[in-house]
Amino acid sequence: MKVLLASEYGFCFGVERAVDMVEDAVAAGETVRTLGPLIHNTQEMERLEGEGVATIDAPVQISRGETAVIRAHGVAPDVQAELEARASKVVDATCPFVTRVQRLTARAAAQDRDVVVVGSPDHPEMIGVKGYAPERAYIVRDASELASLPMLKDPLVVSQTTIKAQTFFDTADAVRAKTDGTVEVINTICSATRDRQDAARALSNMVGAFYIIGGKHSSNSLKLLAVCKENCEKSFLIETEDEIDPADLGGVETVGVTAGASTPQWLIDRVVKRLEAL
Repeated sequence: MKVLLASEYGFCFGVERAVDMVEDAVAAGETVRTLGPLIHNTQEMERLEGEGVATIDAPVQISRGETAVIRAHGVAPDVQAELEARASKVVDATCPFVTRVQRLTARAAAQDRDVVVVGSPDHPEMIGVKGYAPERAYIVRDASELASLPMLKDPLVVSQTTIKAQTFFDTADAVRAKTDGTVEVINTICSATRDRQDAARALSNMVGAFYIIGGKHSSNSLKLLAVCKENCEKSFLIETEDEIDPADLGGVETVGVTAGASTPQWLIDRVVKRLEAL
């Protein structure tokens, strides 16, 4: 059985940057606390916990003498302000692509415009973005949810950084029916997400089975699974090599592998080694 890796996979720039920032803080001897899981990968978080990095659920749990880390997904301005008031130091590891969405949203609201953000309302990234324009930002999963919105004033349309491109473009087109004003559309899907989806789609035509390595609750990993299933029905989202079922590979001559943007290289290597052993 031949194992083929997608041309783009694994840690994106924002995730790698966040992990490096935490590692630097640990190396400096700081007591590090991340507000929520730094990234959506249980195994990598367990590794960081082994280095002394703890996860807190709310700013009230941080103390003087500790370093608070804002994870790659970002937070609302009021949450950041509370962290800065409580911690000795705040490390802002928000992905620059997410920061861009936050700034665009805040700018449009300051211009007395509405903002439509295409994404999952309960995703941490979207909760943070909403905080930059709580009265003007509307988070919708897709075009079907626009019906419940009021008429919009000169709306800006942006997106969660990890959604499928087609969902964003379809929703952006549909927004025009909800306003008499000007619609500004800015594609804020990060390039790493697009590159990984395009690479997975291309490889899915060439394999009999496909493994996507990533967290079961990771948005970008779930999107990769959906992309792979477009052409390869035998596509599986796994977190570790232990989830590989040899029975799924009966008659398969070539298997594809990709990984979500929060999946570390050491975990990818383990999966590839296991597949090659089969």
